[in-house]
Amino acid sequence: MQIMAMITMLIDHIGIIFFPGNVAWRIVGRIAFPLYAYGIVLGYLNTRNMSRYMWRLIGLAAISQVPYILSLKTLNINVIGTLAVCLAVLIAADRHPRWMLGSIAVGGLALEALPFSYGYYALVLILIYRYLDRKYWVIAHFALNLLAFLLDPDWWVQAFSIFATLYLVYKDVLFADVRFGVTPPRWVWRSFYPAHLAALAIVAAMLNVD
Repeated sequence: MQIMAMITMLIDHIGIIFFPGNVAWRIVGRIAFPLYAYGIVLGYLNTRNMSRYMWRLIGLAAISQVPYILSLKTLNINVIGTLAVCLAVLIAADRHPRWMLGSIAVGGLALEALPFSYGYYALVLILIYRYLDRKYWVIAHFALNLLAFLLDPDWWVQAFSIFATLYLVYKDVLFADVRFGVTPPRWVWRSFYPAHLAALAIVAAMLNVD
């Protein structure tokens, strides 16, 4: 799953930078974010040190911001920053269940008030993976994509992200006998986001890509 997430994210960003008129790159790239969102839920449920996990995300977000701006030509806050906010919401919601809806509302407003990548969409998808039974994930993600389209029809390509959730739900059935046996080292998984953005920014500068 980690390798799939990294490869599809790389494809997405190559498409944005070098082939902005070819939507096929963006369609493939829609697979990446749900996998990262699911990874945050897994990390939240399994980490032995929540504080260290949060600070690692914040550190990666800070390191990634300049390469993110230079490579994608945007002033938005990068997706790791978004994931850090979502993780904070999960922590607050579970530690203070009486204030769960308030925590979610504050997190969602923060993601929309500031230019966080994916905004409310990221938080809702992570909440789906965290709190809904897996059998409801596909229909819930479909409803989220429909809402996203109604709010912004230009974001229609996000509908293809449903394939990532289909994979997460049915991978143990459809790929039960498939064992890839390849897991990237932790340092590769953690450093890939800022490293690939920096590399793409350098290549784009060398090629004078606007």
